Amino acid sequence: MSLSLGEKLRQAREERGISISEVAEQTRISSLYLESIENDNYKPLPGGIFNKGFVKSYAKFIGLDEHEALQDYAKVVASTEGGEDPTLQKYKPEVLTDEQAANSSVPTIIFAVIILGLMTGGILFLLNYLQGRSDETVVTSNVNTNTTGNNAPPANTSQAGPTQTDRIRIEFTAKDEAISLNSTIDGATNTETVAANTPKVLEGSDSVKLSYYKGFADKVELKLNGKTIEPPPAPVKGQVIAFEIDKTNLAAVWDSGKLAEPVSPTVDPTPRRPAATPRGNSNVSSNSTSEPSSNRTAARTSPTPSSASTPRTPAPAGATNQ
Repeated sequence: MSLSLGEKLRQAREERGISISEVAEQTRISSLYLESIENDNYKPLPGGIFNKGFVKSYAKFIGLDEHEALQDYAKVVASTEGGEDPTLQKYKPEVLTDEQAANSSVPTIIFAVIILGLMTGGILFLLNYLQGRSDETVVTSNVNTNTTGNNAPPANTSQAGPTQTDRIRIEFTAKDEAISLNSTIDGATNTETVAANTPKVLEGSDSVKLSYYKGFADKVELKLNGKTIEPPPAPVKGQVIAFEIDKTNLAAVWDSGKLAEPVSPTVDPTPRRPAATPRGNSNVSSNSTSEPSSNRTAARTSPTPSSASTPRTPAPAGATNQ
């Protein structure tokens, strides 16, 4: 009498001295399922391809022929269900072992790596594209700026000429040390101390007049309507540098870039005619003109002999008064 599938599996296991728990641990099949297979009771098993996989894995682990074990299982199914299992010839059960589990995860890993690579490549491409667009925008902006600078004057409102504005705007800068500055703007006078290296803006509509100590002649920077102009030099006479810019000289100062040098007072070389004196006092006027003032003063203060103290010489007879 031939042995059933379950008896063959049990006999082979016992001959090799392998316990049910050891088979369950190595094949990862429940001990309950293994005992049901040995008892030829397949009802507790999930059924279908799972039963075939369990039978094949069990037979392979204990050293029985896998195909023979599957044929015996097909006979059991046919006897219990009234026919041969139609999927027996087509289905190739998978053995749930560690090796096959590792092999089954390889395609998943490869697929994940491919997806990750595609995502990384897409992100890098997007970043390069955005960076290229940013560089292109910067280059275009620079080209437009250079073109504007070469073909048209820059719109610099701080350096507006006298023909472009009706205002007189002076920037006064004290170099290295503070300077006391007097200003008269459109008739309003003010005195203040300008801090070193800090431009002071003075702006008027009709005139701007400035004055400061001449010792600061080389310590002043001036800008007129945004254009640097040369400060006036120290005057030959006097202690103050003073200048005024109004509507009459605004254009000339802005065009030349400097203020006119201060004019020193001159002496009129033409002598003045002395005032007329009375004819009866011609000697006195002549003396006062030719003698020093000290002598004239002495002459006025010194006593003169009177006619009473000086003897008069009698005139000769026959003489007449002239």
